[in-house]
Amino acid sequence: MREYSEEFKANIIARMLPPNNVGVPLLAQETGISKNTLYTWRIKHRQSQGNIPAPLVSSGELSSEEKFAVVIESASLNEIELSEYCRRKGLYPEQIQAWRKSCLQANAAAIPKVDLTQVRAQSKQIKQLEAELRRKDKALAETAALLVLQKKVQAIWGEPEDEKSSYGSDKK
Repeated sequence: MREYSEEFKANIIARMLPPNNVGVPLLAQETGISKNTLYTWRIKHRQSQGNIPAPLVSSGELSSEEKFAVVIESASLNEIELSEYCRRKGLYPEQIQAWRKSCLQANAAAIPKVDLTQVRAQSKQIKQLEAELRRKDKALAETAALLVLQKKVQAIWGEPEDEKSSYGSDKK
């Protein structure tokens, strides 16, 4: 069994705790120290500091009100304080973040349910108006074409005879 200096242990323990929060498996891989040894060091450190973590509470055991209370309590905490709060409560920051998101979505404006009969009536009215618009567009195009033809005829043939005679009869 290998002996490690207290300074070395304190350095490794500091890396396992906030704000670093380096995982035990990663530290074991980096240092070559067994995972069990690292876990033991961390537990002993927490016990000596009086930071014995509360047993983990699954999110299924908390009521909606309790989750909301956790969101409110943790709203003003920074990352380090939130980590400490989570350790005390036996929670994960990701859980609180998910609950916060859920609370925000719950209070978002609800999408009103649309009456299906009203939608059908509006759809029918829209189709009727579109059909009427197409009919009027065709009539307008036909009228415009007739006016253009009439002007071309006047340009080629001149004014019609009945209009000339009416001018002449007025002069007499």
